Amino acid sequence: MTLMPIRLKQRSILPGFGLTMGYTVLYLSLVVLIPLSALFIRAAQLSGSEFWAIVSAPRAVASYTLTLSTSLAAAAVNAVLGFVVAWTLVRYRFPGRRIIDALVDLPFALPTAISGIALTAVYAPNGWIGRFLAPLGIQAAFNPLGITIALTFIGLPFVVRTLQPALEDIEAETEEAAASLGAGRFQTFRRVILPAVLPALLTGFSLAFARALGEYGSVIFIAGNMPMKTEIASLLIVTKLEQFDYAGATAIASVMLAASFAMLLAINLLQRWAARRGRAGA
Repeated sequence: MTLMPIRLKQRSILPGFGLTMGYTVLYLSLVVLIPLSALFIRAAQLSGSEFWAIVSAPRAVASYTLTLSTSLAAAAVNAVLGFVVAWTLVRYRFPGRRIIDALVDLPFALPTAISGIALTAVYAPNGWIGRFLAPLGIQAAFNPLGITIALTFIGLPFVVRTLQPALEDIEAETEEAAASLGAGRFQTFRRVILPAVLPALLTGFSLAFARALGEYGSVIFIAGNMPMKTEIASLLIVTKLEQFDYAGATAIASVMLAASFAMLLAINLLQRWAARRGRAGA
């Protein structure tokens, strides 16, 4: 007689799927879906011609262009500098490393208005750094360059914290093996390190970019807020709200929301492609 092993049903630490899924849907509905739906419903009260007239006005288009260009530039800078910072924190041990590691999270804890005031004081024409840039003809504050600096400041932690776990998973022996096979530093970086961290790098880039699109507090002080020149989309939305133009504010907000969602969707698809390519290469 053969005894069949008895399989015990594995108990989940958390409650069952039905309860956890229901809580997840309820939480996301209350926090995300319902507010965003209200935004689109309010914008839908406008006719097609009215909606198009608001979102395609020259002032609105200028704010879109400035917001997208500076956010993209700041995310690109963070992708490079964030990789350098994460690599330094992961691969090297030096005095003050823990302090630098803690300072990376400072933009998370610091109120954005305070960071905006501090950056304006530093990069203004009479500021600590701005006074040296002014003789060179470089105006950082009250210029798109200042907006890019502010967005770079608030987006850096997203790239660093996303890259650190990926870099920690790469063993130093892998680089030594590549070097023993005759690979140079650039070849090792391009063929060994970059493919391994590319999904994480794209994730950090997308998070920094999405964060920059909706930034307000750290930008309004250093931007100068000149319409058609240094007025970002979030400031234009607040301006319309202050003028009780709720329809115009929701129309512009819906455009920015759609652009953010489309960009995040595209980057997520790119991440999936990079992950598949990395598995195929392995």
